[in-house]
Order: sequence, then C-alpha cells, then structure tokens
Amino acid sequence: MNYDIFNGDADGIIALLQLRLANPIESELVTGVKRDIDLLTKLTRNVKLVKGDKLTILDISMKKNQAGLMKALNDGISVFYADHHITGEIPVSKHLSAHIDLDANICTALIVDKLLNRKYHHWAITAAYGDNLIGVADNLSKVAGLTLEQARFLNELGTLINYNGYGSDITDLHYHPAELFAELLKYESPFDVIAESNSPFYKLQDAYQTDMTQVESISPMYQADKLFIIELPDEDWSRRISGVYCNALANKNPHAAHVVLTKNNDGLSYTVSLRAPLSNKFGAGDICSQFDTGGGRAAAAGINTLPIDKIQQLINVIEATY
Repeated sequence: MNYDIFNGDADGIIALLQLRLANPIESELVTGVKRDIDLLTKLTRNVKLVKGDKLTILDISMKKNQAGLMKALNDGISVFYADHHITGEIPVSKHLSAHIDLDANICTALIVDKLLNRKYHHWAITAAYGDNLIGVADNLSKVAGLTLEQARFLNELGTLINYNGYGSDITDLHYHPAELFAELLKYESPFDVIAESNSPFYKLQDAYQTDMTQVESISPMYQADKLFIIELPDEDWSRRISGVYCNALANKNPHAAHVVLTKNNDGLSYTVSLRAPLSNKFGAGDICSQFDTGGGRAAAAGINTLPIDKIQQLINVIEATY
C-alpha cells in the first residue's frame, strides 16, 4: 500500500501534485487542515503498516512526527520525506530518503521541483506564491519568462489553494484538501485551471473575496513599530482567512512582525498566526515553539491554542526577538 501524507495547504498539495503528475500511482491520501501536522504519528497509531508499504511525506514537521517516523522505519517501511520545517534529529536509516531544506526562502514544492528537474515548474512557482514567498516566486516567474499577468495569476491561484487549508476542522473548509488535490491533479499546468470555468479556482476566488470583506473594518488590537496584532472573532470565515490575511499584512509592511489572533470557541484561548518581518525572516518557529501547541518555520509559524492570559507573554517574546 502507498500512503501519500501531506499538509493541506498550497505547499503540501502542490508538492504531491508534482510527484503524482510525474509518477501516477494508487495511494491512500492522508491529510487535513493546515494545522493538522502530526499526520504520520496518527497514521502509525491507527493503521498497521507492513513491509512493502511505502510512505511519501510532504510539508509536515519531522520533529512533530518523530514517534510515527521512528515506528515506521523500525518496522522496515520505506519513507520518502520532503520538508522545510524544524526537523529535530533526522534518523539514519536505509529505509529513509530525506530531502530537507530549512532555508527561509524555500518551500517543500520547490524541493520537489528540484528533484524533478523543474518538470512542473509553473506548479512549483504557484506553491511558492501560496507559501508567501512572493519575492522568490516573482524572481522564478521572471527567470521562467512569464508575463506579469501570468505571474499574477499564479500568485492568486497559490493564495486561494493556501486559503482553503485554514480552519479548526474540515467543516470550515470549502474543499477537503484530498478532494482539492484530486481536482487539481486533472491539470498538467496551473494555467489550465483558469481555462476551465468549473475549476476550483472560481469557487475559491468567490469565497475568498467574500471572507476578505469581513476584515476590512477591524482595527488593530495592538500596534508598535515592529509588531502589528489583529484579533478576529470566533467565526468560520475568521478561521479560513487568518493565515492568508496575516500574509497580506506582512506583505504591506515588511519591516514588522504580524500576528492574527482568532478566538477559539472555548472563549478562553486564541489560535495564533505569526509572520516574521519579511525583511528579517527568522525566529517565528522558535517563538511559537516556546508555547504549548506551537511550532512552524523561520518565516511563518502558529500556535493552535494560546490562553488569553499568555498574550502579553507572546508580545514580550516577539518584541524581544525583533
């Protein structure tokens, strides 16, 4: 049995998309909302893997899945792992093929793009835009000879795919990430997506524009020279828009860190999206890892459940970092 285990955001979906366009196989898709990152550990806990099974793992932190990874490797399971998040110790095993790059200007889809000799390069650029590597993606678009209009489209498509991954659970999303992956797999090129009127692009475009109108009247909860914080209510649109809205804020003011706090339905905590200053892309993952349920990478990170009384502590840590 083949298992494709991937983050439900643009980077995870498009990393797998490239691999399966290049090498179509039947596989069990294991994914979830963007913040559902212990996918491998959950799989090994619930499924009895046997020799001959193969795991392809994309865009989920090795550190957060160490238990599941070690169990699979000790059972002799073949594992292909590509990622750009904090790893912890990378196991040494003949069963593991690890392709890890922690550079703040790299995403998993770009790692796969390199492995495939740029075969689906336009898809990889789309993922870079979706992962908010705007400068990187703009440069790749220019080198690839794309027009400004073509680059703009890839930027919008990547953003929409990423937008679909945010939510507290699958019911918040417009597409289950496995469904969205299957829909996009029909298209050899991202430019084919816009040519088809019933493609996921148009449904997500309408939904994104509707959700974004909700935040226009919200004032900052906290604002300083190097930190900008927005608080969103406990609503499904808030959970969907939180990550891409945080990206948008970061792009408008590249010299400040940005935080979007979304109230959880327990009334006692927030879900946190943090973006490091784009002019100084480091530390976000380290900051969030100091809090329970937190983690991420150098430029972008989050905390699933931050108690309200920890907000000032978060502010202090961010301002001490930047």
